[in-house]
Amino acid sequence: MSTSLPDNFETVAPTPVDAELARQSSKQLAARRLGNRSSIRLRLEDDEEADSVVVPISALKLFQHLLAEMSHGNSVTLVPTHAELTTQQAADLLSVSRPYLVKLLEEGKIPSRLVGRFRRVRFDDLMAYKRQDDELRAKVLDQLAKEAQESGMGY
Repeated sequence: MSTSLPDNFETVAPTPVDAELARQSSKQLAARRLGNRSSIRLRLEDDEEADSVVVPISALKLFQHLLAEMSHGNSVTLVPTHAELTTQQAADLLSVSRPYLVKLLEEGKIPSRLVGRFRRVRFDDLMAYKRQDDELRAKVLDQLAKEAQESGMGY
C-alpha cells in the first residue's frame, strides 16, 4: 500500500526552548530501563486532566530518537517508508534540483511510477539510492586520500 504525502507534509523545526525541553525529556527517557517488554504505559497530564496510553516500545524508541534530534536543534519529519513523494519532495530530501532528480529517474537510477502524468518516488527507494550514493562518494574520497598520501601531498 502506498501513501502519498500532502504537498505540505509537516517538518518540525524546534525553537531553542523546544530543543532544551527535548534534551531534558530525552535524558529522562534514556535513563529508563525498559527490559524485554513489548509495550509501556505513558501517563499524559495537563492542567485539566490526566490519562494514560499504552504504546509499543518500538514507538517509544522512535520518540526518543525524535527528541534527541530536536535537542540538537535539528528539524524532524516523520515519513512512512512506503510513502510516495512528488519529484519536488524527493529532490528536497536529497538536496538536489528537481530537474537533476528527474534525470536520475529517467536514467533508472531511482525507481518511480507515473500517476497520471506525474512521477512518484517511494521514500524507501529514495533512501536506498542515497545510501548507495553516499557509499560510492566515501569510496572515492578514500581513494583520493590514499593517492594524496602516496604522492606525498601532505594530506
